This record gives sequence, C-alpha cells and structure tokens, in this order.
Amino acid sequence: MAKQPAPERLDLRGLRCPLPVLRLEARARALPAGSRLEVLADDPIARVDIHHAMREAGHACEEVSAPENTRDYCVFEVTLGGKG
Repeated sequence: MAKQPAPERLDLRGLRCPLPVLRLEARARALPAGSRLEVLADDPIARVDIHHAMREAGHACEEVSAPENTRDYCVFEVTLGGKG
C-alpha cells in the first residue's frame, strides 16, 4: 500500500475573518481533488467558518487537537473532494 504524502500546511494564524476562509478557499481551488491540507488558524470565528466553508464546498474537514503547547490556535485537516 502506497504511503500518502504529508498534508500541505497552510498557516492562517494572525488573519481575521474573513481572510482565513478566503485564503483557504483560494488554495483549495488551486489543488486537485484528494489533496490534503493541515490548516492552522487562531481567529476564534475560524472554528466555525473554516469547517462550514469546506463542507459547503464538498471537502472533508475535521478539527484535530493541537499539540499541548499550542492551545492558542486550531488545527484542521482538510481533504479536498470533487468540485462539481
């Protein structure tokens, strides 16, 4: 079984609504279906907005635990699905 490459990291920390979602949507449009992203965001609204925007676009999005020393931001795993 082939090993999947590590997800691309998209660091959106320091950006405030609506920039995290806009930047993530732009990056998602540029990648093929099946690509994976690890998304870091520290905007409190991002917990809701990123998840909602990715689901609406047909992508899988899951919030995952950040390492113990990074409680000041969220980490999401996004797997890009079909666009149509």
